[in-house]
Amino acid sequence: MNAGTPIVEVYDLGNTGYRHVWDLQKHLQNALIEQKRRPDHIAYGPDDLADMLLFVEHPHVYTLGKSGNADHLLRSAEELSDWDAEFVPVDRGGDITYHGPGQVVGYPILDLDRHFTDIHKYLRFLEEVIIHTVAHFGIQAGRSEGLTGVWVEDRKIAAMGIRSSRWVTMHGFALNVEPDLSYFSNIVPCGIQDKQVTSIYEETGTKPSLEEVKTVLMQSFDKVFNVKTVQKGSRKELEEKFSYFYKAE
Repeated sequence: MNAGTPIVEVYDLGNTGYRHVWDLQKHLQNALIEQKRRPDHIAYGPDDLADMLLFVEHPHVYTLGKSGNADHLLRSAEELSDWDAEFVPVDRGGDITYHGPGQVVGYPILDLDRHFTDIHKYLRFLEEVIIHTVAHFGIQAGRSEGLTGVWVEDRKIAAMGIRSSRWVTMHGFALNVEPDLSYFSNIVPCGIQDKQVTSIYEETGTKPSLEEVKTVLMQSFDKVFNVKTVQKGSRKELEEKFSYFYKAE
């Protein structure tokens, strides 16, 4: 890394509800957008907000992208309550997916004007981050033609869905480390009928800690995006830092 390498600040939000983190992402995205609108703005100025990568583990939740098919949720709201899960339609791309304990969910809040303004390239880069990460744990993964995400043969190990506004991203990826895969039986994952879902544990029989996986994800993010990720703190520290525009629930 050289002196001009972009910094990406990493915040670990721990186990936090989906709606709360969605709201936080929107505030962070808007802050980066407003920053670019300042007439005196200079990219990477000393007072600029940096790009961010948020790590989180969500309680059980099913989310449906804006172009998704609600019929791909196979349970009623009453049935979901028996699974201690909720259903949230959201503003990202993609279809329906599941988030829950045992996943590492990553939300990059990046100003792509600092990197490259190409959404398809951005998605491929996110996939490459996951491919590098699972390779560290002995898994040979790749892409499936015409489909977003990361696959081990015909089994999906990481799902992705993003939203971009004025080239500032939000939402991101969910990597299955050791979630309860039975929760995927309540949906048609990502709207794909004939594919299975897998995890690092399912493929290897080992259970790396979520902390270890996050460390490898940061290293992979550095390599693929040519940035320097810097661990900055927790959800509390992030909310305090941006308290001038974000009010915690």
